[in-house]
Amino acid sequence: MAGHIDIGESKANNGLYLHQFKLSLDDPDSSLSSWNDRDAHPCSWTGVTCDSTNTSVTQLDLSSSNLYGPFPASILCRLTNLTSLTLSNNSINDTLPSEISLCRNLLHLDLSQNLLTGPLPPTLSDLPNLRYLDLTGNNFSGPIPDSFGRFQNLEVISLVYNLLDGTIPASLGNITTLKMLNLSYNPFLPGPIPPELGNLTNLEIMWLTQCNLVGVIPDSFGRLKKLLDLDLALNNLYGSVPGSLTEMTSLKQIELYNNSLSGELPQGWGNLTALRLVDVSMNHLTGKIPDELCWLPLESLNLYQNHFEGELPESIADSPNLYELRLFGNRLAGKLPSNLGKNAPIRWLDVSGNQFSGEIPATLCDNRKLEELLMINNLFSGEIPASLGSCRSLMRVRLGFNRLSGEVPPAIWGLPHVYLLELIDNSFSGSIAKTIAGAGNLSLLILSKNNFTGSIPDEIGWLENLEEFSGNDNMFNGSLPGSIVNLRQLGTLDLHNNKLSGELPKEVRTWEKLNELNLANNEIGGNIPDEFGSLSVLNFLDLSNNQFSGKVPLGLQNLKLNRLNMSYNQLSGELPPMLAKEMYRTSFLGNPGLCGDWNGLCNAKDEAKDAGYSWLLRTIFIVATVVFVVGVVWFYFKYRNFKKAKRSIDKSKWTLMSFHKLGFSEDEILNCLDDDSLIGSGSSGKVYKVVLSNGEAVAVKKLWGGIRKDMESGDVEKGGSHDNAFDAEVETLGKIRHKNIVKLWCSCTTRDCKLLVYEYMPNGSLGDLLHSSKGGLLDWPTRYKITVDAAEGLSYLHHDCVPPIVHRDVKSNNILLDSDFGARVADFGVAKVVETTARGTKSMSVIAGSCGYIAPEYAYTLRVNEKSDIYSFGVVILELVTGRRPMDPEFGEKDLVKWVCITLDQKGVDHVIDSRLDSCYKDDIRKVLNIGLMCTSPLPINRPAMRRVVKMLQEMGSENQTKLIKKDGKLSPYYCDDASDQASVA
Repeated sequence: MAGHIDIGESKANNGLYLHQFKLSLDDPDSSLSSWNDRDAHPCSWTGVTCDSTNTSVTQLDLSSSNLYGPFPASILCRLTNLTSLTLSNNSINDTLPSEISLCRNLLHLDLSQNLLTGPLPPTLSDLPNLRYLDLTGNNFSGPIPDSFGRFQNLEVISLVYNLLDGTIPASLGNITTLKMLNLSYNPFLPGPIPPELGNLTNLEIMWLTQCNLVGVIPDSFGRLKKLLDLDLALNNLYGSVPGSLTEMTSLKQIELYNNSLSGELPQGWGNLTALRLVDVSMNHLTGKIPDELCWLPLESLNLYQNHFEGELPESIADSPNLYELRLFGNRLAGKLPSNLGKNAPIRWLDVSGNQFSGEIPATLCDNRKLEELLMINNLFSGEIPASLGSCRSLMRVRLGFNRLSGEVPPAIWGLPHVYLLELIDNSFSGSIAKTIAGAGNLSLLILSKNNFTGSIPDEIGWLENLEEFSGNDNMFNGSLPGSIVNLRQLGTLDLHNNKLSGELPKEVRTWEKLNELNLANNEIGGNIPDEFGSLSVLNFLDLSNNQFSGKVPLGLQNLKLNRLNMSYNQLSGELPPMLAKEMYRTSFLGNPGLCGDWNGLCNAKDEAKDAGYSWLLRTIFIVATVVFVVGVVWFYFKYRNFKKAKRSIDKSKWTLMSFHKLGFSEDEILNCLDDDSLIGSGSSGKVYKVVLSNGEAVAVKKLWGGIRKDMESGDVEKGGSHDNAFDAEVETLGKIRHKNIVKLWCSCTTRDCKLLVYEYMPNGSLGDLLHSSKGGLLDWPTRYKITVDAAEGLSYLHHDCVPPIVHRDVKSNNILLDSDFGARVADFGVAKVVETTARGTKSMSVIAGSCGYIAPEYAYTLRVNEKSDIYSFGVVILELVTGRRPMDPEFGEKDLVKWVCITLDQKGVDHVIDSRLDSCYKDDIRKVLNIGLMCTSPLPINRPAMRRVVKMLQEMGSENQTKLIKKDGKLSPYYCDDASDQASVA
């Protein structure tokens, strides 16, 4: 019968199409194991939903199934009744084909967090019923098609975290059904916000963060009466905040931070009766804070780093829901409302960097919610309110650089959850109360530049988490308590300029993490403990202007000290020989009994006798040296003749495969592979520096054949058939041409030995240089250049090689530096080409990587792909920013990534950045640090592709090149200037 549909046949067809879909993808986790081709009823299969009659497939949800391969549009669109397709959080790759427009009944399409590339198909808008489109977290590039303005029923479009360029098309303003527009975090070309977006009268969420927007906020936005969330942060918008925004009567959240907006905030905030969050921080806004803004049911108000002036409206204290108030870096003055915190459950209060005066309100913690109290760099006076002593929710207290005085209430010392207590540069008096024993979470105790007196209580030794105790420039007296040696986490102890006396505790070897010890300008006496020589991480030691006596401990010469000062004590005896160097000449002044080779240290005795012994010793040394040199020369020539004779037998057996035009032969290489030219040795072989007859140098890596054990990758392959694989892979790598990948000149092979000849890198590896005593040579511009170079090299491997190449062992030791500190990615060599099939790119289930660089998902997937490389590169970025190794005994069981995250959270960015870097680059360093943290996200889907990493780094560099500074009366390109150091006060 015409039009008759056989139900069984319909089910069978649906099952057949789904089975074809299964075969088109890789399914390493067997997520589709229930999809049995012998079962003609797919409605019971995992992720499949059928209609009410159970006759055809209507929904397919395979999110987070670890599926690999290209998007099979031609198969899926045969499911004619399919209305919802969700494949989010997989590894769907290749491009999104234009055939997607054949899925005519689709209402919901979610392909977020995959590996899709190429342009957005203009034909997507031909889907007449589509309401939900989510392509977040892919690698789509090119502009948003103008055709997207033809969507008829679209309500949600999300293109966040892609590589889209062009500008935001005005045609999007034609999608009048749209409720959510999410385009954030794309590298669009600089362009304005299309005023046509004001036509989206049904819009509820507009998310355009970091879209490279320039120009003014359109007045047409006032027509968006249903808008709940407006986010235009991290752009280059300028001009004033338009008054039309106060006509968006449904707004609950407005975020305009990190722009260049100026002028005063408009009147009319009282219209926004639903407003909960306002963040216009880090702009150039001026004037007074509108009083009517404070009448709203605000929960969060962030106005920091603008130019607001005048007094804070009293009405802010009457906002019943306010839990976050951040005002730092403005020009606000006057007193804080006396009842601030009485009616509002404030959790975070930051008024730092203003000109507030008067007393700290006693009501700040009346709701028992206050966690952060930041009031540094103001003119506050009076005492700390005793009521804050009962605020057990407090975690972070910074009251430095004010005019506060009086004694600190005893209960403040013992708050159990506070990890930072900073009272620097005030006029506090009294002593540290014994109640400090209750501060079990305290990590940072900063009391410098006050009038504290009395002895340091024994209870200080109970603070097992204390990492820094700075109490310099006070009037502490008495001796250091013996319990202070119990502080095993202590990294900084600074008590210089006090009146401390007595002797130092003897058991200081427990200070295994002590990095800085400054006890200068006190009255401490006795011997310097010998145990100081066992403090392996100590690099700042200042004991000057005290009353120490006895000898300088011999073990001190084993430390790597950047600063040593023991001047003006009563030390005596012989100076340890390794400390009798020019660099320490001023470190021992004013110790009349101390003997050394310098003038002024202990007068010479029996000079004639010493001169006679000296002459005899010099004679013996000269004779021994001559005999030794003659012996070495004789041995060298005998050894070289032996090696030449040995090689002359085997040269005919070598096979040379070149990848560039060579100016040398294999003979020239083979003749120089001796121990004299050895520059490195690893688990996969040895590396030699060979200087050619033309004066150029090459690096030769010698790998052993037969049974090849590549310990770095964990592969163990036997010879025979694998020799062909070696040749094919080396030939592939030999075709790579990129300025940031070490050039492979050629390979030389025999049955038992394989040589790879690379260009020579004079400055060695980044890891060796960064973590050696020469790490200070790497200033921030050099480190930034290295980061960009390495990123471009990895991006080439991932995105421009066919097939793609996954490095699998990205680390600082595999990034080599040329004479200008240009970076080259190296050692991605053998067996690292990504396996490809007709179904697309696979990840590799092999052991790969080095400790500290391995992505966390490797522990449970045992697979590596491009996202694994990106994680490892993120660790390299953190190394460059922090100057620390990926694994360090100081971290305990943590690695560098976890240490950075925890330190940022507890102490702030200043404790993360390498102290050897100039602080004027702080803003740029923070931006690169953020990129490193994105790359080391625990979830692979949240890590940006290498192509995006390169763009973010380059954009940051182009921003800096546009900065100009005034130098010698002329404008010059920005590099670094003391005047540019505008570090955040909070």
